[in-house]
Amino acid sequence: MNTDAKNSFRVMLQSGQFIVAPGVFDLVSAKIADRTSAQAIYMTGYGVVASYLGQPDAGLATYTDMVNRAEAIADAIDKPLIADGDTGYGGLLNVAHTVRGYEKAGVAVIQIEDQHFPKKCGHTPDRRVVSIQEMVNKIKVASDARSSADFLILARTDALTSHGLDEALRRGEAYAEAGADMLFIEAPESKEQMRKIGAAFDVPVLSNQLHGGVTPILPPSELREMGFSVAIYPTAGLFAASRALASVYRSLAQGEPVADPLYAFDDFVDLIGFPEVWDFEKKYAEFLIEDQI
Repeated sequence: MNTDAKNSFRVMLQSGQFIVAPGVFDLVSAKIADRTSAQAIYMTGYGVVASYLGQPDAGLATYTDMVNRAEAIADAIDKPLIADGDTGYGGLLNVAHTVRGYEKAGVAVIQIEDQHFPKKCGHTPDRRVVSIQEMVNKIKVASDARSSADFLILARTDALTSHGLDEALRRGEAYAEAGADMLFIEAPESKEQMRKIGAAFDVPVLSNQLHGGVTPILPPSELREMGFSVAIYPTAGLFAASRALASVYRSLAQGEPVADPLYAFDDFVDLIGFPEVWDFEKKYAEFLIEDQI
């Protein structure tokens, strides 16, 4: 990641620029998203757990699993990375360790949520939340654990689904007072709820635009008008890639021509970095020949 990426995310927020962050789930998707005009990139826990472990986002991934993926993705891109840190992977000591690890990995924003462990995807049923005080303590510890104010804390609450909008807003306010730089009220189910969320806080608020979820998918202009500062799209890339793969693999298995448009071979060679390898080989061609003698 570009060394200025963390600072640039804070600067974008302070400038009032609306930030669009496509969700990425592996290194190929990260490199593709990094070549777009999007302002940031979101490492989706849902997608990473699915692609890395082949498991549901149900608290099965460990801190080590996630921080390793975050570091690999951050190292492969230039845009600021927002990364899912689940519940902080344990108690307060674990939260501090997680924050330091994500910051060291090159992440610009860490997302921490108030679900009970093991957590669940925010658009699935039967999610349970911890007490406000327990999450407030986590936010205070997270804020103290970071080494730079440019590393931002994104506090997410899943209280809306089970406890209602008023409780979710109350939690958001408490988390902001505890030191959260941004807020994420998960799973509003209507434009009316979204408007209330967008207008409720003095700190920047993120909208989770999860395709297939319960929240309305809206244009960035409308989200900004509602008061949101950031939009993430966790599942769009994952679901598009999965559908394309299913179609291509089905055609191959049935002996049919592959009809779907494919990423051009030369374009992928460039994306994945072969030109840098070839430049290296040209620069050190003499050494490589000597090694073969």
